[in-house]
Amino acid sequence: MERYAIMVKGIVRFEGKYLLVERWYDDRIENPYQWEFVDGGIEFGEEPDKAVIRLIREQTGLQTIIDRVVYTWSYMVGDVHHIGISYECMALGDEVILSEELHDYRFVPKEQFRDYITNGKLLGDLERAFDLM
Repeated sequence: MERYAIMVKGIVRFEGKYLLVERWYDDRIENPYQWEFVDGGIEFGEEPDKAVIRLIREQTGLQTIIDRVVYTWSYMVGDVHHIGISYECMALGDEVILSEELHDYRFVPKEQFRDYITNGKLLGDLERAFDLM
């Protein structure tokens, strides 16, 4: 039986800088807190565009509008194939109220992504999407 999980990622921009959020993963790893973008799963029957706006609002309190689809991604966990759509979204303000699942946040220029993000796959996607090479 084929199993899929559809995910969305919100790369939120405000005045030329991008919102990174710090999420706790696992205290059994060297760096349990990792910087990334807002992301999560789509609810059954939900449209991806509406899901990314909802997730950004739930996790950060920010109101956003979608600018463009930046790239797609996928990975396997066990027998579930996760497929994702990454959106660049424009924030209508910069007053962030983090959900309990997030630890910290920063607005940084795209040239500083490598200073925060350690996920090599994500960095590769960002380099191609934002011409950071």
